[in-house]
Amino acid sequence: MNASKPRHRVRLAAVAIALASTLLSAVPVLATYPGNLNGRLAIGSNIDGNFDIYTVLPNGEGRLRLTTDPLFDACPAWSADGKRLAFCHGVQAQTGIIDVWTMKANGTDKVQVTDLGGRSFFPDYSPDGSRIVFNSRPAGATDFDLFVINPDGTGLVRLTTGAANEVNPAWSPDGERIVFTSDATGTGQVWVMDADGTDQVQLTFDDAWKDQVPDWSPDGTRISYAAGDPGDTPVMNADGTGKHTTVAGPTDDFGTAWSPDGAQIAFLRFDDRTVRVVNADGSGEHAVRSFGLQAVPAWQPRGDRLP
Repeated sequence: MNASKPRHRVRLAAVAIALASTLLSAVPVLATYPGNLNGRLAIGSNIDGNFDIYTVLPNGEGRLRLTTDPLFDACPAWSADGKRLAFCHGVQAQTGIIDVWTMKANGTDKVQVTDLGGRSFFPDYSPDGSRIVFNSRPAGATDFDLFVINPDGTGLVRLTTGAANEVNPAWSPDGERIVFTSDATGTGQVWVMDADGTDQVQLTFDDAWKDQVPDWSPDGTRISYAAGDPGDTPVMNADGTGKHTTVAGPTDDFGTAWSPDGAQIAFLRFDDRTVRVVNADGSGEHAVRSFGLQAVPAWQPRGDRLP
């Protein structure tokens, strides 16, 4: 396994390829849905030589291991009710197949969702739980596109087409839009589109490569994302205005996940492979307790509970 961080960390065209083969750099998660309590953080972590999914309380206590399969398990994303996780599961090698699966919050009832013969990553539940958006390079394809599918594996619809690589999708809390990153301009940038794939609008335009992973604030008014290499974690209004940085270098930070109450943002510091939490205004940064080589977190909405 290559432990060095790839240039631009995910570089879009190699997003899913690099993700599994350079696991130490980034394994993203997506939208945070609103809740009056901040629940558990879901984190992919390599503790014993294999990436599995764990959940912990925001203070790092109460760690639970949800996957034990010898294959690669990462990319967790919570459903809006906090009861299920979508995740990616498969063969770590670049030529291996990776699919989207779901499971209950306690790790039971694992269900395979996709079977495209390629590499599918970055799932995210729609607010009503009826659909999952993800990016995939199916067998025979040359680039990554965005798809939606029902959680039972039916109703697959392709949202994007063309030569560009569209990745890192996240559903808005109202279910109307999807934020994602695309290299359509030659540089990874943040875009939004309607949930049916229409009305694609570019939000960022500077030269910094935009990376894992854009995330909506729980009220849908702001978007956090990663920019540059080493990365900072800016926040902007949902229309692309009002850009400002919450966590800046010289450290390499990315993979933001809003807390369900909107007051904090969790992110991964690549320098020590440890998840950290910061107030949304950039103050009060602190580390979540270290366990293994961590990847980017997802934050469970509406309280700390298990079914």
